[in-house]
Amino acid sequence: MATHPNAEFPLELLRGSIADAQTVPLVFVHGAWHGAWCWEPFLDFFKQQGYRGYAPSLRGHGASPNSKSLKITRIDDYVEDLRQTVALVQSETGLNPVLIGHSMGGLVVQKYLESDPDIPQAFLLAPVPVHGAWQGTLRVFRRMPLSLLWTNLCWSPWPLVRTTRRVKQHFFADTISTAILETYAARIQDESYLGFLDMLLFRFASPQKVQTPVIVMGAEEDRIFAPAEIEKTARAYGRKAIMFGGMAHDMMLEDGWKKVAEQILEELQLAASH
Repeated sequence: MATHPNAEFPLELLRGSIADAQTVPLVFVHGAWHGAWCWEPFLDFFKQQGYRGYAPSLRGHGASPNSKSLKITRIDDYVEDLRQTVALVQSETGLNPVLIGHSMGGLVVQKYLESDPDIPQAFLLAPVPVHGAWQGTLRVFRRMPLSLLWTNLCWSPWPLVRTTRRVKQHFFADTISTAILETYAARIQDESYLGFLDMLLFRFASPQKVQTPVIVMGAEEDRIFAPAEIEKTARAYGRKAIMFGGMAHDMMLEDGWKKVAEQILEELQLAASH
């Protein structure tokens, strides 16, 4: 079910609705170049497990409008989108949701948690590291220097993902089928240039400000954020990262996505039992 933008809630919102669910609600936050659509497998999975799921498209993504150019949209703008989503979930359920963020969405979740101590639990999937995205950007530069140069000249990260081959290079393991890859590549979109700079230089996470228990998950074949970076982020939250083999950056869309969802389910059930 999709909720389209309106005066009450200005973002596209996908839902995995369960009437009178007794479980904690879940909010899924997508990463750069994606939209709420990337969480469709997770929304279906957790709906079957009795959870209410909410996946907004951040402003300028999917069907969500943006009051300014995407080029100059900031991470703080996306944090405000998450704030509005959490408020909607609270009003509908009377509960504080668990937050699940992927990549840039992982940074959005981290920045949100710095000012909301009432979130019961959070999961970060292949998140922007606590030290920023500069190491990942260097790896991208080595692979496609001209595309990164053009990104800076035109203030648009689109050149980095403008072909199916580049989408595969960044997000997926070599095992993905051509048909599925083409389906996902057709939905990839442009991203904010200033948001990219925020991840690179200006808006690092501050784990010392976060009171919520945070679980960090990573993919061993991630070509954007290396396993060592994921481990460093997990240590910043006092835990060891949960790593998945045979999987690349898009952990919610890769062939093994269900293993990631099942791990999150196990952690949710463990937390609920305490």
